Amino acid sequence: MKVSAVVVSHGHAAELERSLPALVPQVDEILVVANTPGSVGALPDGVRVLENPRPLSLAANVNAGSAQTSGEYVLVANPDAIAEPGAVAELVAFADVHPRCGLAGPQMHWPDGRWQPTRRRFPTVRGTLVRRTPLRRWRPPLERQSDHYHLDERPTAPVQADWLLGAFLLQRRTMLDELGGWDAGFRHYCEDIDLGYRAMQAGWERWYVPQAVVTHDYAAVIDRGFLSRHTLWHLRGMARFVRKHPERLLSL
Repeated sequence: MKVSAVVVSHGHAAELERSLPALVPQVDEILVVANTPGSVGALPDGVRVLENPRPLSLAANVNAGSAQTSGEYVLVANPDAIAEPGAVAELVAFADVHPRCGLAGPQMHWPDGRWQPTRRRFPTVRGTLVRRTPLRRWRPPLERQSDHYHLDERPTAPVQADWLLGAFLLQRRTMLDELGGWDAGFRHYCEDIDLGYRAMQAGWERWYVPQAVVTHDYAAVIDRGFLSRHTLWHLRGMARFVRKHPERLLSL
C-alpha cells in the first residue's frame, strides 16, 4: 500500500463533509480519528473511523492513526484542508525520487485564493516574542517577519524547508518509525515544529512542493488574542520545544 491518510477530527464533522470527498480518490486508505463527540457524520465509502474513549493530544492521535494504517507514506491532513486534484500524487512523486525526503508539504491557499505561508524557518527567540506578545500589534508577523514565513519568496519548483505546517503533510513511514512518531507530550501546538527539527537532526529532508495545491481554512486561533486556553497551550508547546532543544535559545 502506498499512501495512508490520517485525519484527526475534534468535532469537525462539517469540515470532513467537504474535505474527505476530495481526498478519498487520491489515497489508498483513510482513517479518521474521532477525538471528541460530533467528530464524524456521513462518510464516503471505505473511510474507517477510530473513536477515542477520551480525548488525546493531536500528536497522540496522529501516532494512533499511523499505527492503524500500513502505507509506505502517511499523510496527515486537517479536516479543513481540501486537496486539489493530483495534490497527493505530486507529493508522492517527488518523495519517490528523493529517498531522504522525510516530509513533503504542498502550496496552500486561503479559501479566497490568497497564498498561505506554510513553509517556515525554525523559531528564534526574537521572532517568537514578536509573534506571541502584544508586540505583534506594531509589527504584524505576516507582514513583517519575512525571514520566518519566507514572505518574499514564491517558489515555483520544490525547495527545502526548515519545517512545514502540519495541516497537510506527507510523511515517509520509515522516517516516522526511526523518530518514534510525533511527540505526544505536545498538547496541541508546536508538534509539527518539533517533528521537523528532529527530522533535520536525523538527516531527513523537508521539502515544500508547490505543484501540490491545497486549500486550507486556517483558523489561526492563537493569532486572535493573548489570553485563551489556546495561547496557553501554545506557550506550553514552545516551552516543551525549548526544553527538548535548548540550543534554539542561542538563535536570536
